[in-house]
Amino acid sequence: MLDNLRQRVSRKSSPTLVMVVICLGIFIAAMDQTVIYGALPKMMLTIKLPVRSLDQASWIVIGYLLGYTFAMPLIGKVSDVYGHRRIYIISLFIFMAGSVLVALSTSIEWLVASRIFQAVGGGALVPVAMAITGEMYTGKNRAVALGVIGAAVEAGGAIGPFYGAVIAQYWNWQWIFWLNIPISLCVLAVVFLYVRSNKRVKAKTDYLSSVLLAISLSFVCMGLSQQFSNENYFLKLIGFLAIGIVFFSAFIFRSKKLSEPLVKLTAFKNRLFSMANLTNLFVGAALIIAMVDIPLMADTILGGSELDGGLMLLRFTVMLSIGAIAGGFLCKRFGYRLPTVVGLILSTVSFFFMSRWTLEIADPQMTIDLFTCGFGFGLVIAPLGTAVMDSVNQDEKGFASSMVVMARMIGMMLGMAAITAWGMERFHLATSSLSNSEITADSLNGPLLALFDNFFFASALICAVAIIPALFLSRKKKTSDLIQSNK
Repeated sequence: MLDNLRQRVSRKSSPTLVMVVICLGIFIAAMDQTVIYGALPKMMLTIKLPVRSLDQASWIVIGYLLGYTFAMPLIGKVSDVYGHRRIYIISLFIFMAGSVLVALSTSIEWLVASRIFQAVGGGALVPVAMAITGEMYTGKNRAVALGVIGAAVEAGGAIGPFYGAVIAQYWNWQWIFWLNIPISLCVLAVVFLYVRSNKRVKAKTDYLSSVLLAISLSFVCMGLSQQFSNENYFLKLIGFLAIGIVFFSAFIFRSKKLSEPLVKLTAFKNRLFSMANLTNLFVGAALIIAMVDIPLMADTILGGSELDGGLMLLRFTVMLSIGAIAGGFLCKRFGYRLPTVVGLILSTVSFFFMSRWTLEIADPQMTIDLFTCGFGFGLVIAPLGTAVMDSVNQDEKGFASSMVVMARMIGMMLGMAAITAWGMERFHLATSSLSNSEITADSLNGPLLALFDNFFFASALICAVAIIPALFLSRKKKTSDLIQSNK
């Protein structure tokens, strides 16, 4: 009965309606990547995690990035084999189930595991949505539709922190995830009724490579998140990194053997491709620190609420979106290098000024720093993405688009793990002389300010280092930058 209803309705399928609903699905998935930034203080309070355990809380962020990175390059090919519509629906169910598990979480372990599971569904929605769109539209209309999907992803990430802050301020943070359910059900109904099943293809799906990469990244992040003051620091650091390297080596070895690997290693022989992705990795490492620590700083030492933190970060994300548009025009006029280097210089200088903030920081200085930093990050998005896409052949565009996201996500994971551990180590050293009776909000303000200033200074250094590979980007698109498919 349901199949008959779906067949009758699908004949009157509206591509515009399907497009809007599919974009809504990936919008909320992208929003859930950043939505916790504005709600993180209340989440830490619920699971009884003090500010001194920020290194543990960072795994709430890292977990989602890990699941997202695992799913994104794999599921596109899986959907070609088993059907785009079917995999989109399954992914949406996984996302909803993960949202429920996150909302019910009462411990850091349960919360991190739930975020990873939720992200597998959320990360899968993007490549499947692109595949569905590719079937519905052709020619120039397809390019516009894919651009709309990209805009939905960026918009979700930009609005997420403010949305999360508003919900946490006026209800509680669990409602952020409960509200995913009715929205997802609406998306599910339209996809079920209006999206037609695609013609499936026979292809080998490389599940093992995706698992090897995810395990490798997990152990590397665990190694980087170790603090010097931890018991058996060197043993844990070397052990986790060694295991991560072993799994990564297995991933490389397998990728070289397969005719259609998950990641085409030959692409990295192209300088434009490799330098753009390396720059993007550094950008991700610096960007995640800003996205997490700006609202957290507002809600702790600056004495603001969750909403204040969300509004503070909104200044950054709004200018990031404006910068992304400007970066697209500048890239078209001046090539990849100039807007990327200018954007990184702006972010470097802004982070340096932010690292000198005091407890008395106020407008207009705060807004100027946040505006400039966000605009700088925005400038690099289009040039780096375009550089990666232009460096490959037409039949490799899907792989290239996934690498743009993967490089930034991996940078976010590694940056979040390493910089948080480094900053918390310095924080613990600064507060080690305080007895339990001496630990008050006022006594922690100084060390916490130093902690956030250290985070921003580290981000400034990362942006400065990112300028080095950015200088190797060509000024203009060159035919020689294309990778030949027979390589």
